[in-house]
Amino acid sequence: MLLAHKVELRPTAAQAGYLARACGSRRHCYNQLLDHFQRPGVKWSKAAGYQHFIAVVRPAFPWYNEVSSRVTRNAIDDLDNAFKHFWLRVKANKPANPKAKTFRERFGFPTFKKKGKGESFALRESTKFDVDGRALRLERLPGRVDMRQPLRFTGKTRQVTISQQAGKFYASVLVETDDYNPHAPAGEAVGVDFGVKSLAVLSDGRVFPANQKLKANLKRLKRRQRRLSRKRKGSNRSAKARRSLAKLHRRIADQRRAVLHEVSDHLTRHYRVVCIEDLNVKGMAKNHRLARAVNDAGFGTLRQFIEYKAELRGGTVVVIDRFAPSSKMCCRCGQIHDMPLSARTMACDCGNAMDRDHNAAVNILNFGLDTLTPDLKRAQESGKTTVRRGADVDGAKMPALPDSHRSARLA
Repeated sequence: MLLAHKVELRPTAAQAGYLARACGSRRHCYNQLLDHFQRPGVKWSKAAGYQHFIAVVRPAFPWYNEVSSRVTRNAIDDLDNAFKHFWLRVKANKPANPKAKTFRERFGFPTFKKKGKGESFALRESTKFDVDGRALRLERLPGRVDMRQPLRFTGKTRQVTISQQAGKFYASVLVETDDYNPHAPAGEAVGVDFGVKSLAVLSDGRVFPANQKLKANLKRLKRRQRRLSRKRKGSNRSAKARRSLAKLHRRIADQRRAVLHEVSDHLTRHYRVVCIEDLNVKGMAKNHRLARAVNDAGFGTLRQFIEYKAELRGGTVVVIDRFAPSSKMCCRCGQIHDMPLSARTMACDCGNAMDRDHNAAVNILNFGLDTLTPDLKRAQESGKTTVRRGADVDGAKMPALPDSHRSARLA
């Protein structure tokens, strides 16, 4: 099993300088190769890219030798991967940006790397680095760089990717391990209703409060943006204000991801089957009254976390149809009601009265347990244990869940 652990680095001034030069060398090499192979009549291949790098690029820029040779060499692999994904999208006729004007923009043709944005480099040969406790060795790096914490997994290290974000460096170490404890869930099934007022409401009644980290830091964010706007471009004070703003953005993102990890860990650790909705997040964000709250909640990232953690722990994620009347239907008798967003309580003629989000979570659980069929598209793309309520597969229905799962239904 291959697992990655991302750890913050705490380099000295000399080590930080080396890491910054390595990021710049990889970016510069990538851009030089792309500049040559995007010209008319010049076709890309990995072999041609390597020959151009050896014959033209590396002799023209001798300062590449200040860092490990694999830093610039792996830029060829990165560009090859970008070209492969571009042609896969073209052949499948799946544009990355359907509204773009040009053909290259629509299908995501490789673009130049920008300084200060997404800076990183990788060492994919285990002999070029090693981890000893809380110390990381990189080829040609002066000394060992301290890590904030030791690796969570034991095994053979396969790859390390160094990235720079908001003035800090991070190491993502890929480890091949067999002693990972997935903490298999003991519970049966649960329905989850995502929302803006509350991030997640479970069918068993538990509520996770709204994840509005951007809203909590909005005043400080505006203040730092105003400070940056007053600074002269290119000055030292402008660079300092930009770093301060980037650090706050990074802090907000870290706070948001911490909450999403907490929710996803609870769901996949305690329940074998997790039933969720197929939310149209882009459509929800078009509502100018809710756009900030929807984007701040991070529904898409939360679904990704739930799916990969369920796969590690042997669980199942059931994605019900986005048009299922989870909020409008009474979970006790099945009657459909008109439920505008202002109505926060489901009051049915059968006597059932409960919070609308709790009622929706129970309906999501019932929909998920009723009829399950594999989500072929998602299974083919990622191989994840995700199922979707909907059509048959090859004319056959999926077998029903055992009674132990069905007993988890709340009525």
